[in-house]
Amino acid sequence: MRYLVVADIHSNLEALQAVIAHAKSQGGFDGIWCLGDIVGYGADPNACLTLLRSYPLAAVSGNHDLAAIDAVSIVEFNEHAKQAVLWTREQLLAEDREFLAGNPLRREEDGVTLLHGTPSDPVWAYFLPQMMTKAEVEDSFTQINTQSCLVGHSHIPFICLEEGTQFVKLQEGQKKMLTQARCVVNPGSVGQPRDGDPRAAYALYDAGTDSFVHHRVDYDIEAAQAKIAVAVLPDILASRLAVGR
Repeated sequence: MRYLVVADIHSNLEALQAVIAHAKSQGGFDGIWCLGDIVGYGADPNACLTLLRSYPLAAVSGNHDLAAIDAVSIVEFNEHAKQAVLWTREQLLAEDREFLAGNPLRREEDGVTLLHGTPSDPVWAYFLPQMMTKAEVEDSFTQINTQSCLVGHSHIPFICLEEGTQFVKLQEGQKKMLTQARCVVNPGSVGQPRDGDPRAAYALYDAGTDSFVHHRVDYDIEAAQAKIAVAVLPDILASRLAVGR
């Protein structure tokens, strides 16, 4: 089975469409694994949900997904994120709310753990070296029952190996074997990259060959920005797309 691995789409339909088209050009996929935050920030929440759900899909909840259905407080969100959440709540269709409400915080698929944040706090915590102590990273691995774990939330692509708790940035086209060593991997963000590269990020995982490959894809950023402007969402949510921050 081959899986399209996506995270942090954030209602960016143009980016999601480009990712799916590119993945199909790379041999296609049998299903999609989504690591949370399908909605929030961008202007196409319903369209993104509809497109994802048109494929075999295994998804987990992200903090923006839960906030959009009023399942978590938005007190900790910055003002731009709060405005986007409140706008998204008004846009979501009933079936999309039901879908988001039904996603678990973590799940295991084909021998891989999927979650949004960290094993100890899958909703809010960031799996990043600057946000965790070495002991916290080590403890995270004790909370994972599988050889590998895929996360989102930080919008930064990386692989962290259990041995040495070493974080390494994923490189475009780089192939990893997830069962060679215990690891936590972030494929990067589809809809709002924050690693200085504005291109949409995703990965393809072939469970049969244990091959995990990171990809970056150009998409129509100006079209996504124009929709954000029409929706009268905060300008920064549009401008940051062009710089990947």
